[in-house]
Amino acid sequence: MGLYGVMTTSVSGMSVQSDRMGTVADNIANINTAGYKASSTEFSTLIAEGSVAQYVPGSVSSIARRAISQQGDFTYTKSPTDLGVSGNGFFMVQSDAGTPFLTRAGNFVPNPNGDLVNAAGFKLLGYNLLDGSSTSVVNSAAGLQVVNTSSLGMKATPSTSGKFGVNLPADATVTAAADLPSANAATASYAGKTSIVTYDNLGHQVTLDVYSAKTSANTWEVTVYNAAGSTNGGFPYAAGAQLSTKTVTFDPANGNLASGGPAMSFNIPNGASFSLDISKMTQLAANYAPQTGANAPGANGSPPTAVDRLEVSNEGIVTAVYADGSRVDAFKIPLATVASPDNLTAISGNVYATNKESGDLQLGTANESGRGKIISGALESSTVDLASELTSMVQAQRNYTANSKVFQTGTELLDVLVNLVR
Repeated sequence: MGLYGVMTTSVSGMSVQSDRMGTVADNIANINTAGYKASSTEFSTLIAEGSVAQYVPGSVSSIARRAISQQGDFTYTKSPTDLGVSGNGFFMVQSDAGTPFLTRAGNFVPNPNGDLVNAAGFKLLGYNLLDGSSTSVVNSAAGLQVVNTSSLGMKATPSTSGKFGVNLPADATVTAAADLPSANAATASYAGKTSIVTYDNLGHQVTLDVYSAKTSANTWEVTVYNAAGSTNGGFPYAAGAQLSTKTVTFDPANGNLASGGPAMSFNIPNGASFSLDISKMTQLAANYAPQTGANAPGANGSPPTAVDRLEVSNEGIVTAVYADGSRVDAFKIPLATVASPDNLTAISGNVYATNKESGDLQLGTANESGRGKIISGALESSTVDLASELTSMVQAQRNYTANSKVFQTGTELLDVLVNLVR
């Protein structure tokens, strides 16, 4: 058995060195793969049974290990959907078949359907904040949805509040009751008119005509009409065009609002409930004039606008920034952790699956409870060190050659043994 054992041992030696060369080849091939974790080959002895006095050659076995928990360096990009994890945790992704996996490869871009997909074709998963499905199931992918940018679409912001800061002339003539703007007569008389643009639920522009008329000393009536109700740009307005009327009084000592404030509340046609702040109105010995700066007449809201860009916070909140500057939190990207990440099962596409050795996944918010933070506009580089891999390749080559020499020597000795019978 001695010579045959020598040959068997040398064969196992060549086999494990081939395995080592395989991991080196994989590492070098994936040196530019985002989120790739370097592999290594480790060896252990296989001892054959034998007595103390007689040595029986054994062999060697190999096991491949992946340093999945090793942190890679970051390469920064200009794309906000390129995501990296600094610290513990994995992105949850989904295959075309709907199977969830873990990955550190965060090079996500929208596909034709708007789904965020990485280079291997796996779709990023997150909680949809727009439909209220943000409740996390800590040990399951339940509740997660594919992060989709096209679902954000265009958005119209209805007006909900505005300001009406104007100065009313203290010496204005008192208007007769029949001619007040609230009477909606063709003979309506008023000290001033200001129009304010608002928006309904669909983003249609709704112009408010705000009239101010003096009813008595230090007392005024403020009336709001929907400008669309006027056929000639003035009175009379159509039925239902009057939205609100309020009587206000001013302190004659300083001209500030004394009563009737601080706001007028009414509904924008086909829009939201609207509050018009009139607390900054004044009555001074000057002409009717809208104020400037922070108290200038105006309203919030916007017409339909498209998404200008996406932003991703360290906590994984995906925010859609629209062209008008408004912001909407659309998705929350969780991070998954396992007890032993280096024991995860590697799957093609630079993704991982859990098993008994790795432990079950636990989902949670990034940058909390020991989980890493998400970095937008950055990709985690491969952890492969080219110098180390080339060194391992040379060592594997030398060791393979040495084992082949042992095998060759064993065959030569067998030849000598066979030739003894000649």
